[in-house]
Amino acid sequence: MKKTPLLNIALSRLIASLGHGDILLIGDAGLPVPPGVELIDLALTPGVPDFASTLRVVLSEMQVESHVLANEILQHQPPGLATVEQLAAQGELGDRRLLSHDEFKQLSRSARAIVRTGECQPYSNIALVAGVTF
Repeated sequence: MKKTPLLNIALSRLIASLGHGDILLIGDAGLPVPPGVELIDLALTPGVPDFASTLRVVLSEMQVESHVLANEILQHQPPGLATVEQLAAQGELGDRRLLSHDEFKQLSRSARAIVRTGECQPYSNIALVAGVTF
C-alpha cells in the first residue's frame, strides 16, 4: 500500500511517468480538454473534489519546477487561489508565469494530461511543469 495520500491509480501512474518539463494541468469542471490530451476525470459532483484539495494531493507526489496561471484567476480570485498563493510562498510551485485565459487554453494542448476536478469556480486552473528531484 502506498504511503502518500494519492490513491487514484491513473493519476499516480501519470505522475510517475512525467519527465522534466512535462506539463500536468489541473482544471475546473468547465475547462475544455483538447483532442488527443489525456483526461483524468476526478469530478463526481459540483465541488467534489475541489481544486485546492486536488492540487495538494498532486503535490504530494509531483516535483514541480514552475507553474502557469491565467491572469483571470488573479482578477476573479476564486477560493482555490489562496491555496495556490500559500503553496507558492512555501516554494512548492516554483516560478510563476501568467498568460491570458485563451493562451492558457492553448497551452493545455501541450499538456501530458488534464486532471478534471469538480470545482465550479471559474478560472480555477493551474498548469504544473515537472521538475527533477536531483
